[in-house]
Amino acid sequence: MPLTFDDLLTRARALATGGRRALLGIAGCPGAGKTTLAERLVRELNGPGEPWVTHVPMDGFHLADVELDRLGRRDRKGAPDTFDAAGYAALLRRLRESPYSAGDLTETVYAPGFERVLEQPIAGAIPVPPAIRLVVTEGNYLLLESGSWVRVRRQLDEVWFCETGEPERIRRLVARHEEFGKDHATALAWVLGTDQRNAELIAATRDRADLVVPASAMPAPDGTHSPASP
Repeated sequence: MPLTFDDLLTRARALATGGRRALLGIAGCPGAGKTTLAERLVRELNGPGEPWVTHVPMDGFHLADVELDRLGRRDRKGAPDTFDAAGYAALLRRLRESPYSAGDLTETVYAPGFERVLEQPIAGAIPVPPAIRLVVTEGNYLLLESGSWVRVRRQLDEVWFCETGEPERIRRLVARHEEFGKDHATALAWVLGTDQRNAELIAATRDRADLVVPASAMPAPDGTHSPASP
C-alpha cells in the first residue's frame, strides 16, 4: 500500500509515548516541502484541543548576514557552514532533556525563528512550553555526517526525508525567492547555483533517513493534499 499522509500522522503520534518528550526531524532539499509537511503535521496532530506538538525549524540557526560578511560566506548563504550547527544541536538536546509536564513544573524553552522578509534569525521567537510532548523540527542538514551536524542527528528519535520531483522542487524554490524580493533571473541563478550545490549534498544523505516520504504522501503548499495523492 502506498504511504499516505494519515500514515505519517499515525507514525508521528506513536513517537510521543513513554513519558518523555520526543523529537521528529524532517529533512530534504530546498523546496522539497519540509516546512509545509511539518506545519500540517503539527496542525492535524494538535486538532482543536490543547497543543501538545510544536514546530521548531532549523532556520533560526542561520548566521546573521553581518557574521556571514565577516566570514566571507554570504554569497553561499544556506550552505552547512552558514548555520550555527552546534547551537542547534544544543537546543535539541535541551528540548529532549527537558521533561514535559501538564502543569508548570518545568520551564518554557525558547527557540529562535527566522524572518523570511528580512532573511534573518530572530532570537526567542518560538516558545516550547512544558506541555509539549512532540517537537517537529525540519531543515536541510539533519542527516549530514560532518562537523556539529552529527550531534543534531543524535538528538532526534526519527528523521524523515521529503522526496519531491526536481522540476517541481525548482519551480517552488524560484517562486519563493521571487516572493521575498529577487527578480526572476537572480532567483533562477541562485537556485541553479548555490541552492543546487546544497541540494546535491543533501540528496546524498537520503539513505540515512528512517523514512522517505514521497510527494504523494505530502500536503501541497496550499494546505490540500498533494496533486499526486490518490
